[in-house]
Amino acid sequence: MPEVPASSGQNKTFERIVQVIALAVILAAPALICVHRGVVADPDIWWHLRVGEWILQHHAVPRVAIFSAPLAGTPWLAYSWLFELVVVKLFYRLGLVGILAYTAGMIVAITAALYHLVRRLQGDFTLGVLFTFASLFSLLPIYTPRPWHFSILFFVLELDILMHVRKTGRLRELAWLPLIFALWANIHIEYIYGLFVLGLALVESVVARRSAVATIKVRVVWMVCALLASLLATLANPFGWRIYGVVYNLVTQGGGLRQVSEMQALPFRGLPDYCALLLTLAAAGALAWTRRFRLFESGLLLFAAVLSFRSLRDVWLVAVVAAAILASTITGRDRNRAPSPRFGATLATIAAALMVVAGFRVMKVNNALLNEQVANVMPVRAVEAIRTNGYAGPLYNDFTWGGYLIWALRMPVIIDGRTNLYGNERMDRSIATWSAQPDWASDPELKSAGLIIGPATAPLTQLLRMDSHYKLVYEDKLAAVFVAQRGH
Repeated sequence: MPEVPASSGQNKTFERIVQVIALAVILAAPALICVHRGVVADPDIWWHLRVGEWILQHHAVPRVAIFSAPLAGTPWLAYSWLFELVVVKLFYRLGLVGILAYTAGMIVAITAALYHLVRRLQGDFTLGVLFTFASLFSLLPIYTPRPWHFSILFFVLELDILMHVRKTGRLRELAWLPLIFALWANIHIEYIYGLFVLGLALVESVVARRSAVATIKVRVVWMVCALLASLLATLANPFGWRIYGVVYNLVTQGGGLRQVSEMQALPFRGLPDYCALLLTLAAAGALAWTRRFRLFESGLLLFAAVLSFRSLRDVWLVAVVAAAILASTITGRDRNRAPSPRFGATLATIAAALMVVAGFRVMKVNNALLNEQVANVMPVRAVEAIRTNGYAGPLYNDFTWGGYLIWALRMPVIIDGRTNLYGNERMDRSIATWSAQPDWASDPELKSAGLIIGPATAPLTQLLRMDSHYKLVYEDKLAAVFVAQRGH
């Protein structure tokens, strides 16, 4: 048996070390981009914080509308209650740095999970890294502190399990699905996407039993069990089956799609949008190149593309699905198929997390800096003026600032980011009034308001300046505050 040169073993060791270092950098890069951007002034994180605080104070989960003046007591389920507990505790401990740490930490976890999914499908290290990074780059517009990061993570984990089980027939991993869905249903409403994917896998198993169109190694009975167990697991939440009523309301309401920027179609104004499009086209082309109809992958790509190009907040769906399809269909180069070192991915993930922690220090990210960023987009100084002078409500506000006012002003608002609570009619009415449409003065909620706060450049603000029924009591470059003059 010929001897293996010592230099050959040293070269392999060196290559594996380089591979771990390169992987650590790739895993850390998206999170470091997030830290550099420092996005904490999200319009919705504030009402999430306030709900989390309410849960801690009352040791219960809200089942009716709170913090809303016109809809107080209306049925409303805090379906993201577990996320809200997480972020409010981080905020109590670390301030705004904690909110940014949540986002960065979740991005590291998503990146590591996606890389694991891709590498189990693709032996080429270079292609695995490329597909992972391209997918995460497409998600740049949604690197904000929202519960949808948990949806992305759980979806990746679910897809990883299904792709592996379908390929190998090893059913043990299916046991993780009910646990994933039990957590998912308590954190974010998009667990329904995961159930759809499970249903699609079940359809594929039924078709595979009757024809040669689909070939998988999972019997129908096991997919039925996985779907039923996961469906039952979603009921392990404070609201039981009523959580599906929230799903129905969100699906049937169109107001958010018209008015909320994150729920509108991809604008294609930046490279991430075009990267998502390129991934989609590449995945479709890869499926076509195989010259074999893949029921699960084709249905999954169609589902993801429809939702992602319909709504910016769901762009992660097509990015993840496309990366998985490309990894499973494209054959890499043999010389790049060296096996990863044992525990290499774990070491790389730990190193990536440490790099992100170091990034906070190197970039000098602190609460003072983040508070300044918030003050540039939220009416921080206007709220201080209202508190100092003791101006009383009822309050009239615009949609974008509603969530922040719930947290900072501690006063019931007219409207905020909970689109499923307010519905199409109230959202449309608010937009029309702040846009100074001809019937703006007839808005009953504006007429009954004692305090109005809104953007200094809003059309309604310009009209209120000239209306003797309202007195301008504070203004800066960002916000204007009016008090109603009841004597007029």
